[in-house]
Amino acid sequence: MSIANATPTVFVVDDDPQVCESLTLMIRSMGFNVETYPSAEAFLDGCQESSNAPRCLVLDVRMPGLSGLGLQQLLTNQGRSMPTIMISGCADIPMAVQAMSAGAIDFLEKPFNRRTLLSRIQDAVDRDAQRQRANARSADLANRLNRLSTRQREVLDLLVAGKHSKQIAAELGIGEKTVAKHRAGVFEKMEVDNVVEIVRLMAEAPCA
Repeated sequence: MSIANATPTVFVVDDDPQVCESLTLMIRSMGFNVETYPSAEAFLDGCQESSNAPRCLVLDVRMPGLSGLGLQQLLTNQGRSMPTIMISGCADIPMAVQAMSAGAIDFLEKPFNRRTLLSRIQDAVDRDAQRQRANARSADLANRLNRLSTRQREVLDLLVAGKHSKQIAAELGIGEKTVAKHRAGVFEKMEVDNVVEIVRLMAEAPCA
């Protein structure tokens, strides 16, 4: 299933069952999947993240055991971070600053406005979908580049730099017919028809 067709999932981590129930009803009204967890530890043990579905995390700050801020930092350290909306019934400015500095996209105090929360969730899901699409483009580009020989990669780099076949031949110390052969190989392996498409591909999904 493509990212565009995958149903987003919202993970809710809050030790208050009433909050979880209320959020579940709200989020399902958006047509999204929702999974609730009563603690950070339960989330870490039970969360199965889909690789092709946009997702976000609605996370309570204060919970028994590992706090919301602690979970946020742990996920970041593990390379599992996702767009996060922090919620709290007793927020303070330092706490909000810490959460936002760690990457949260918003910090909402309970009781929160329904419309505001749903808007933030939609923004978070859209942000994750955009990130996944960018990652997919970069992975696709890397795969195409890996097909190139060393000489073909050199020709590609010079084509992207705006060099003509005669200039490429002189720079690489090879004949123009050889350049034409490598150029055709580059087009085939990169799945493009012309230099303009190569330049656009490299610009849209840059890869080291």
